[in-house]
Amino acid sequence: MSEHETRALVGRYFEAFNAADSEAMLALLAEDVAHDINQGGREIGLEKFRWFLGMMARHYREQLSDIAIMVAEGGGRAAAEFTVRGTYLATAEGLPEAKGQNYTLPAGIFFDVDDGRISRVTTYYNLQDWIEQVSAG
Repeated sequence: MSEHETRALVGRYFEAFNAADSEAMLALLAEDVAHDINQGGREIGLEKFRWFLGMMARHYREQLSDIAIMVAEGGGRAAAEFTVRGTYLATAEGLPEAKGQNYTLPAGIFFDVDDGRISRVTTYYNLQDWIEQVSAG
């Protein structure tokens, strides 16, 4: 893919995220997508990604803003930095109790792109910052 096409693909990923359209997100991913979960393991495949999106929707309502997409020469890799603005809806296992707390934190995602699809999604944010925000509010 060209750099322009990769930028557009990643842009569509974020548009689908902000629309809470998991099916549109999944349509952009390779069948064997590698998903590196922040401070967690790696999961492989669309069905595991679908499960993850469902779990996230149960626990959090989030919007991403201030999105800056950067694409490597040749279009095979991209990265994005953004701000997460969210609400903690339901208590997630091993995390503080959810009481509808709002949070804002910087985050980033690294992407690999192969054959017109996103083949890797690696997410990073400061979990301790998030815990402190929801514990205080």
